[in-house]
Amino acid sequence: LSVICTLLLYNIFSYFTILLFDFENCILYNVLRKVKKMADFLRLMTHNVWNCDVNFPAWQEMNMDCSAKSRIDGLVRVYKETCPHVIGCQEVSVLMAQLLKEKCAPLGYTLIEGGYTSILYKSDRLELVESFFMRYPESVPGYEGVFNDAGSKGFNCAVFKDKLTSKLFVFATTHLWWMTSPTGQLFSNGSMFQAHSDEAREYQISLLRKKVTEMSEKHVCPAVAVGDFNTDYRSKAVSELLKNGFNHAHNIATDFSDETVGYHNCFPSGFDRFYSNKPFEDAIDHIFLFNEKSGAVKRFERYSPEYYLPISDHSPAFIDVEF
Repeated sequence: LSVICTLLLYNIFSYFTILLFDFENCILYNVLRKVKKMADFLRLMTHNVWNCDVNFPAWQEMNMDCSAKSRIDGLVRVYKETCPHVIGCQEVSVLMAQLLKEKCAPLGYTLIEGGYTSILYKSDRLELVESFFMRYPESVPGYEGVFNDAGSKGFNCAVFKDKLTSKLFVFATTHLWWMTSPTGQLFSNGSMFQAHSDEAREYQISLLRKKVTEMSEKHVCPAVAVGDFNTDYRSKAVSELLKNGFNHAHNIATDFSDETVGYHNCFPSGFDRFYSNKPFEDAIDHIFLFNEKSGAVKRFERYSPEYYLPISDHSPAFIDVEF
């Protein structure tokens, strides 16, 4: 009996020795390693929050309120549910910027102002290294016309240091000119047509590309450019990035790529009770990466819950990335 007990104790001791010291075969260790790897990921979002400060008669008739003060709770709910580390916003009015500062602070977000393209970031995870803002010029070389309504189109750019990994990355958010050219797919209403709009967006995104590339090379780090391009995947603006070394997150995500368009009508006149069923190629909200490592993007997703329909016409899109 004593021999059996001795052998039993020896086997128990050997088993726990393996658990403690044979890391490669330890189930607990491998679980912890996977958890740490997940924690290394960053979730980066693009979000057009709709520049609408006041309520409108059509909404009042529905006993609804589309004002910024009413919609801010819906935006905060999205951030609570998706937990992005950085949010590149578009159409951020002065009032909405104040509301985002106030309502998102309890969630750990800090706001970087930049015209209508503010950036929110989790300051407990990220350290701001530097930032840069550009309002796009009204004119486009070689073309007649004004291509920046009320100075609302521009880009906001920041360099962040991940406190968890000490790695740097560039993040930029932009909003491009909105009207359509004759070949444009976005609008059919003639009042929304302006000649050379495609070329204007191509020119504007080239200004962002040059700055993002410059900052990426300066800090020797990857870069992410997000935003409302007001034009689809087949456009000149998208081609401008693709031909200059940028990759669309949809095309390089290893685990999941969302095929939806992430858009519906939500205007002063009212809103759709459904999301558009158009394909990814028609989407106008984009996420691009530059100088990223192979396999960096794990997930590309648009977030379109039912409660969000009266909040904004653009569904937020995000990526999970490991730099």
